[in-house]
Amino acid sequence: MKRRATRSYAALDLGTNNCRLLIAEPAHHGFRVTDAFSRIVRLGEGLGLGNSLSDDAIERTIDALRVCRDKMIAKDVIRARLVATEACRLAKNGPSFIERVRSDLDLDLEIVDRKTEAYLAVTGCAALADPKAQSVIVFDIGGGSTEIAWLDGQAPHAFADPCKRIRAWDSLPVGVVTLAERHGGVNVTPESFQGMVEEVSELLMDFALMAAEAGRANHFHLLGTSGTVTTVGGIHLGLARYDRRRVDGMWMRNGEISTVMHRLLHSNFQQRAENPCIGKERADLVLAGCAILEAIRRAFPSDRLRIADRGLREGILMNMMREDSVWREGSQR
Repeated sequence: MKRRATRSYAALDLGTNNCRLLIAEPAHHGFRVTDAFSRIVRLGEGLGLGNSLSDDAIERTIDALRVCRDKMIAKDVIRARLVATEACRLAKNGPSFIERVRSDLDLDLEIVDRKTEAYLAVTGCAALADPKAQSVIVFDIGGGSTEIAWLDGQAPHAFADPCKRIRAWDSLPVGVVTLAERHGGVNVTPESFQGMVEEVSELLMDFALMAAEAGRANHFHLLGTSGTVTTVGGIHLGLARYDRRRVDGMWMRNGEISTVMHRLLHSNFQQRAENPCIGKERADLVLAGCAILEAIRRAFPSDRLRIADRGLREGILMNMMREDSVWREGSQR
């Protein structure tokens, strides 16, 4: 039976910092991206200090979501899943914001729980895990929360559901926006950086105890997805302009990560803003992200980190296509 020539799916991830859309069609091995959109909206601005989405943040986000809606219409999307994460979970006016999106834009945003977010992140990037690794710690550093999971055992085959290997998971109520707001992100000293690391380490303690055996397995490594790790990767490569094709899937050694972090910690705000892999919009957040990464590295020492420029949206697309059995012919026979 022949498939339709075009069958577009859409996944939208509305986080505390970013609004990101991916539109794709099934392909023989996974899917082919036909359109994408990403904009920093800072929906969760102020949530580290209060509990409401601000009017300005809502308007910025509505504008971005309007672009996403128009792209989905233009691509004749047949199935979409649009998820909102920590900012909408925390804000007391989150439900009214969701209702406004529905009435103004005819988009149904779904506020997902922390477990769903963690599992989607794993689904989206687990294909990059070393096939020989008997144990992997996967993490996603977000704007308002950080998801972390322990994958135990090797993947049986490329299309296997990686969530079946999750032995422990957690969602830490801290992300780059909330951490930077509490500790300051513009002028970061070694002392204030250490304070951020210690706060995250404390939040990570329960998961570190649950996954204490992870690092003892053969070929153990870390697998990170987020703007923080892709930025660290881009800086290490010395890119004049961020290039997803060079960063997604790259490996970094422990010492290389430390070198980039040391460089960032000893740069000022202006120098960070001028770095093409950071930019002005994220210069006040990057060291908060590095503090979260550092806490994870201390809890789970590893000489290898694999960097994923993929995550929640890819996980959503994989799940929808798996549910629709789009790979039944051939790939999963």
